[in-house]
Amino acid sequence: MDTTTVIVMIDGLDPEYLDVCEAPRLAEIAALGFRTAAKALMPTVTNVNNVSLVTGTYPSSHGITSNYWWDRERDTEYYMESGEYLCTETMFQRAKAKGARSLLVTAKDKLRRLLSDGTTINVSSEIPPGWLAQDVGEPPPVYSLEVNPWVINTGRYLMAEQEFDLVYLTTTDYAMHTYPPEHPESQRHMTLLDEAIGRLMDDFPDSRILITADHGMSSKRRMVHLPHELGRAGIEARAVPIIKDLYTAHHSNLGGCIYLHLDPERVSSAMEVLLNTDGVEEALPRDEAARRFRLMPERIGDIMVMGAPDVVFGDPDETELPPNLRSHASSHESDVPVIGFGPGLEPSQFRENRDVGRFVLDQLLA
Repeated sequence: MDTTTVIVMIDGLDPEYLDVCEAPRLAEIAALGFRTAAKALMPTVTNVNNVSLVTGTYPSSHGITSNYWWDRERDTEYYMESGEYLCTETMFQRAKAKGARSLLVTAKDKLRRLLSDGTTINVSSEIPPGWLAQDVGEPPPVYSLEVNPWVINTGRYLMAEQEFDLVYLTTTDYAMHTYPPEHPESQRHMTLLDEAIGRLMDDFPDSRILITADHGMSSKRRMVHLPHELGRAGIEARAVPIIKDLYTAHHSNLGGCIYLHLDPERVSSAMEVLLNTDGVEEALPRDEAARRFRLMPERIGDIMVMGAPDVVFGDPDETELPPNLRSHASSHESDVPVIGFGPGLEPSQFRENRDVGRFVLDQLLA
């Protein structure tokens, strides 16, 4: 690669945070390069969109259709947090095959496990190697505002220690789940991130920098229990939360999109019930959902249901709706920014966040 390419994936960076909060260094990068509006892929959750970016492909190819998966054939549930679930090549694997060096730094260890195959060095804030904690400092808790600048600062430190062709830094969305853009803590978080990214740019001014998000974020006020609604019509269904992961303090496994598994012969009847359920914006049978959102059909439910802007899906017997919940997974969280600076970058290249990875694979690692 002609120069180091640094990708910063800011988890949950809804464009509203950039519009409301002051971030002068990000504004400087955009002024020197560009800022453009792009789309996240559905469903708008972390694993789907990080993998779409690092492969430059859609879930129909790479196979990550959710954070969580019920394998119907094996009657087994899995957190989709391991590289074994990926069905196509990542930019890190391509870089290794080309003799290029890559660095991955994550806040969430699940992303290190999911994405790290082929990387030269990979680090997470949750399980840092002892030598790194000694040199950079102990990482803050994953449920903190300070963990995200730690990710950026760790990437900057390792870039100063060793040469890399490709660097991928991915944060956590705890701050966005917790605070709306106008909250003072959002400004503090954006200031911490902005200063860390600014220092990275100061230290490596010749790098190519691309900043984007895996999804946006919305306030949620209503919880709908779909198996209960279907049960009233005599239809038994199993709901699999798309957003479900081990970071339940973020979202209580409540998201605005969900997969339903049921008797295939009851799909039509279930669709009629769902489309007349308050809070359901759209429901698509498996094949239609797979075509529309480019999903791998064998890894989604019989029906994919999307909620109204203020709705999440969940079971009140398992969890309560937290006050002031902010969450994602629906199409209402699909708007994301792309900010870029460096050689070969044009805003028209980036209509989706996955185009960042497609640029790296098609133009830098071809």
